Amino acid sequence: MTITKHLAAANAPLSFECELPDPPEKVWRALTEPELLAAWLMPNDIKPAIGERFAFAGPNAPIECEVLEAEPGKLLRYSWRERPGVDAADRLPAFDGPIFDSIVTFTLARTVSGGTHLSIVHDGFATVAQPVVAVSGAGCGISLHARKSPAAANAPSMMLRAA
Repeated sequence: MTITKHLAAANAPLSFECELPDPPEKVWRALTEPELLAAWLMPNDIKPAIGERFAFAGPNAPIECEVLEAEPGKLLRYSWRERPGVDAADRLPAFDGPIFDSIVTFTLARTVSGGTHLSIVHDGFATVAQPVVAVSGAGCGISLHARKSPAAANAPSMMLRAA
């Protein structure tokens, strides 16, 4: 495999599609209410309005995000910027800029049965650095039925390390 093919593979989008029995309004809440989003992904302070900045409490350092598009019940897109934490310097290669810049897009569409077709695309990976972590472990394993503490079917392992 050539270096060009390796770079193309490293920058390829991560895409997931699934059908959920719950309506788009309920899925939207799981994506935009901090406590519900934290239950299946990571603690955060999301505000689903264009231009709003928020952060996920990443495993080594905060993951900085900014809402790029928000159409309630239909579309949520935000930037995703990871930088190594001070304690991660010995585990991750040192870069002058961000280690991992990308875009996460959630598209919701109502199905004929009243559920939701959910599409998740994580792409736009910065070419200045090899992707280290991607939001792919969560996939479509979101549990919307838990009463007190909604959790992903695949919790607690929410992150997948990319090569």
